[in-house]
Amino acid sequence: MSVRDFWKRRKEENERVFRHAPLPLKRFFSLDGQAYRDGVLSRKTKELLGLACSLVLRCDDCVRYHLIQARRLGCTTEEVMEALTVASVVGGTITIPHLRRAVAAWEELLGMDVDAELPE
Repeated sequence: MSVRDFWKRRKEENERVFRHAPLPLKRFFSLDGQAYRDGVLSRKTKELLGLACSLVLRCDDCVRYHLIQARRLGCTTEEVMEALTVASVVGGTITIPHLRRAVAAWEELLGMDVDAELPE
């Protein structure tokens, strides 16, 4: 799935969830967003942590999301690949298919103006 298709689908699915979401679920979504704000750790560092955790958990949607945010925050290919390397060591060989898709998504993102093409 392309990054553009993922972003469009994610937006549509989130809108559907929020039409029906009770307050606790809305709060959970809010907490998720708040966790990635600048704090002792920078937002950039937190996105790389999120990327690594997502690869270990083998969540392709989460990997794509964190790659998009990493690109928005100016992460370099070297930074992304180091995070993915750590995740691969922690997660083992079962993460390799997800790693392949992550690198393909990153290459797609490098050719995009993320802020213009994938509005929040």
